[in-house]
Amino acid sequence: MSTTYGSAKWQGGIRDGKGAISTKSGALSDYPYGFASRFEGKPGSNPEELLGAAHAACFTMALSLILGEAKLTAEQMETKADVTLEKDGDGFSITSVHLTLSAKIPGADDATFQELAGKAKAGCPVSKLFNTKITLDATLL
Repeated sequence: MSTTYGSAKWQGGIRDGKGAISTKSGALSDYPYGFASRFEGKPGSNPEELLGAAHAACFTMALSLILGEAKLTAEQMETKADVTLEKDGDGFSITSVHLTLSAKIPGADDATFQELAGKAKAGCPVSKLFNTKITLDATLL
């Protein structure tokens, strides 16, 4: 149905090397990433933050679709995806993703909202991609 891409360049070793991330759309164009931005909190991006942005965007769009099927329209939705990377044996693993959603949806009651948000969490393509625990806190404003 749809294929797009992201790309990465790398020069040097793991600690002293430098990378650059780009996307087909140009939203990122040779944006820097490296060991320090991934593990030491230094400026630059990292794969986990990009996965978090992708998951938040995918989940929120999926919820918009599900809301529409229920004859509801969001006035505002904001989602944050916290992606946790932890040491796992000789390497690292993404051990969890926690979605935090706040939404203003006229005409929605909390029970319906929670049910629909849960469906979006389970059904969005990025959620299906992850082989990890995904949790959700959804607040209806």
